[in-house]
Amino acid sequence: MAAERAIAACAVRSTSVTVAQELSVRTMTLPFTRAQLEEIVAKYPTPFYIYDERGIKENAQRLKGAFRNVYAFKEYFAVKALPNPFILRVLKDEGFGADCSSLPELLLAEEVGIVGEEIMFTSNDTPAEEFVKARELGAIINLDDISHIPFLQKFAGVPELICFRYNPGPLKQGNTIIGKPEEAKYGFTRQQLFEGYKMARELGARRFGLHTMVASNELDYRYFVETAAILFDLAVDIQRELGIRLEFINIGGGIGIPYRPEQEEVSYEKIAAGIAAAYESKIVQNGLAPIKLFMECGRAITGPHGFLVSRVRHVKHTYKDYVGLDACMANLMRPAMYGAYHHITVLGKEGRPCDHQYDVTGSLCENNDKFAIDRMLPEVEVGDLLVIHESGAHGHAMGFQYNGKLRSAELLLRENGEVLKIRRPETPADYFATLDFEALSQFGD
Repeated sequence: MAAERAIAACAVRSTSVTVAQELSVRTMTLPFTRAQLEEIVAKYPTPFYIYDERGIKENAQRLKGAFRNVYAFKEYFAVKALPNPFILRVLKDEGFGADCSSLPELLLAEEVGIVGEEIMFTSNDTPAEEFVKARELGAIINLDDISHIPFLQKFAGVPELICFRYNPGPLKQGNTIIGKPEEAKYGFTRQQLFEGYKMARELGARRFGLHTMVASNELDYRYFVETAAILFDLAVDIQRELGIRLEFINIGGGIGIPYRPEQEEVSYEKIAAGIAAAYESKIVQNGLAPIKLFMECGRAITGPHGFLVSRVRHVKHTYKDYVGLDACMANLMRPAMYGAYHHITVLGKEGRPCDHQYDVTGSLCENNDKFAIDRMLPEVEVGDLLVIHESGAHGHAMGFQYNGKLRSAELLLRENGEVLKIRRPETPADYFATLDFEALSQFGD
């Protein structure tokens, strides 16, 4: 793989950034040089996503290393973040399972050989056929609602191993992506949880798990330690009141990534150390060990190692200056949907002053089709290549086809420097594939 190339963080400069923040700005990096990317673009037209295999693997290994002293730790990669079988194969080789939430995600996991209890199936408002498939694969089924217990029993049967998603309500603060837990649509209340375990046991369940997920893109490591402590206390109460000893506790995912150069990475090591201490004081001291610890991170694993590459199509000067790309929010909706920040590099102009202010836009017929607003960049010209950082999770996966936009290709930068196309770009034929033109020809006759 090519040596990483340092990218100046000037794009973060704005009137809202203090001098102190500027002094602590991280250096943003790319896993390829300008020359290498020009070669890639010559073969694969923009826009496209490109993922760094080495970066993903090293990140996965760092997570495993941090939790190596936490009992029976296992990561179930959240397939929703980057649903591509090539990525799942890379992570399977690292020992990761798959956190699935739909039938296609179950099928993706099955395709790469992730089956049985290597799958955590966590869904909501779930159709019967998805429970049937999860049972067929032997997946761990994590129910979202107490009413799903008789529903599951009716259509697929309650398995020996069952898990429930807990919503702690006002005991735990959420964040802007998921919202306040008591207002979120997910999970059992505490009372429902105890009733649910009794119901499932009466229907034949003998092994039990506990799960929660109440935040997304959280950068404070203490949040995850606190979440684990809440679940550990709950495990003690479940054993005391029901005589049920949990087999595992899944603290969910939600570990954030530093999208902005002035933000710091979340320390896996601090999370692990805090959880280990809570495990010792709450699980071990109450005689409940061993209980396995699971996580289901997605964004944290692949997000920093994916990049959306797009070429400047137009530069417009009206009341503001606009940089128009050949990508749009159909390729990356996070900025429009959440107001999310993504760092932008103008390739080949890293050393130039960021003395021009732009809105960076796409061609969708929506005024919020913007990757950045009032972003300070070097002067941008038609034909420049822009690289949008930290887009390796919830990027391509959240694509859509409004305005007849076609979703882009996905590429994998292998450890040996080779580039592999792992998803071709869509074509008009793909867009029209679900329409019945034969019936249209007879329509109105």
